[in-house]
Amino acid sequence: MDFRGEVTVELVKHSASDTDVLWAARVSTAGEQSLEEVGKDPGRSQGLINYLMRDRHGSPFEHNSMTFFVSAPIFVFREFHRHRAGWSYNEESGRYRELQPVFYVPAEDRKLVQEGKPGRYVFVDGSPEQHKLVGEAMTESYRQSYGAYQAMLEAGIAREVARAVLPVGLFSSMYATCNARALMHFLSLRTKNEEAKVPSFPQREIEMVAERMEAAWAELMPLTHAAFVANGRVAP
Repeated sequence: MDFRGEVTVELVKHSASDTDVLWAARVSTAGEQSLEEVGKDPGRSQGLINYLMRDRHGSPFEHNSMTFFVSAPIFVFREFHRHRAGWSYNEESGRYRELQPVFYVPAEDRKLVQEGKPGRYVFVDGSPEQHKLVGEAMTESYRQSYGAYQAMLEAGIAREVARAVLPVGLFSSMYATCNARALMHFLSLRTKNEEAKVPSFPQREIEMVAERMEAAWAELMPLTHAAFVANGRVAP
């Protein structure tokens, strides 16, 4: 069995650049002449990107595409799939394949203790004893549930029935495709950042996914990403 405290995010294909924002925006005033923007240096039009972001003209940020491979615990995907506008998903199926024994156990730097009331709480580091308890309880539970799963499969029980004993700490994998506008909305909710105009309090595990997506996107569309950050990390 494999116990992991990290997630995997890989950018597998894309058609995304800052130039995509420019020609999409300029068609409103230049019509067919906006095609001349397709091959131009986007750095010369950084002000337009900032303007679009600041005044929340969002549609020019939709004419691009990024596909990510994500491997994370099922409970992360439960939150992820709440993001529907501008996203497409395909996830591995426990009906059609035998699920592998890869499970989530928090790393030592994962804060364990919640203090405060709903809406006004913080997470703080757990004690060594608490980390020990979490690790031991999770691994023992995972071993028992996966053992029951294997026993049912060996007895001829259908995969779609046997999978019911598996916990949400099991790793799954999916392809997630989005455009920059949808990704910015996701990042505004699933990352905690001091520069954000609107505070967000995401669960750490989905924030780990979001951080890796943001790093990949920032390399593809650096001017758009810079404008997003400069304008308080609010999606246009």
